[in-house]
Amino acid sequence: MSIIFIPHGGGPMPLLAEPNHQPLIDYLQGLAAGLDKELDKKPRAILMISAHWEEAQARVTSAAQPGLLFDYYGFAKEAYDIHFPIAGDPQLAQEIIHRLKEAGISAVEDDTRGLDHGTFVPLKLVYPEADIPVVQLSLLSSLDAQAHIDIGKAIASLVDEDVLIIGSGFTFHNMKAMSLDPEANRRSDDENSVSYKSQAFDNWLQETIADKKLSMAEKEQRLAEWQLAPHARFCQPREEHLLPLMVCFGAAMANENLAAEVGFDDFLLGGKTSGFVWQ
Repeated sequence: MSIIFIPHGGGPMPLLAEPNHQPLIDYLQGLAAGLDKELDKKPRAILMISAHWEEAQARVTSAAQPGLLFDYYGFAKEAYDIHFPIAGDPQLAQEIIHRLKEAGISAVEDDTRGLDHGTFVPLKLVYPEADIPVVQLSLLSSLDAQAHIDIGKAIASLVDEDVLIIGSGFTFHNMKAMSLDPEANRRSDDENSVSYKSQAFDNWLQETIADKKLSMAEKEQRLAEWQLAPHARFCQPREEHLLPLMVCFGAAMANENLAAEVGFDDFLLGGKTSGFVWQ
């Protein structure tokens, strides 16, 4: 099974057909068809790691029928009427907890939390039938990059059990610099511009993840020290939207037969952002 990191867009906007999100909408709507054709089967379950859940220790949703968390504000009524009756997978939740504990990572189940918008918004576009069980794994509130890479390593064997691992975040997430102005989604040669800075950081990420000339150890070190990348703190003032990518990379490290490719590659909300696929 594959491992995927996707940008999830701004709040519910991909589900509201916001025009600037159309390239992302098109990508997510076509993602499942490409994956299922490549693998010749659907996943038995999906493990989501969203940027919108942080805990002191790893927590895993274990409800059989998790609800949806409309954890955004200021949108039209339709943004709060979204229906996506997706099932959970309590057994998979226990398997994940077991793997984390075996790796020395503290983990507990959470049988009350629903799925946040970093999970249900992209999944409603990728698998609109809601016919694949979903479990969500939290980030750690420490925001430590290496710790999240290690979480990925601990759950890596799930890909051999037909579980699709999806990290949901954003490689560009400077809220103050984001824009819905279509003109903002243009590459600029101005070194002080948002697009220039985000392009530089995104180029570094693409090289780190997908360049075959770098060893996995070199890639791990670069990601663990991501703040040294060009304009890193401008693009990620607070790194919670980058950490799902760290988990995905950690899982891919332990599955060296999976080749990394750039999936989504476009400007969104004024900045350059990428998605990645390991398959």
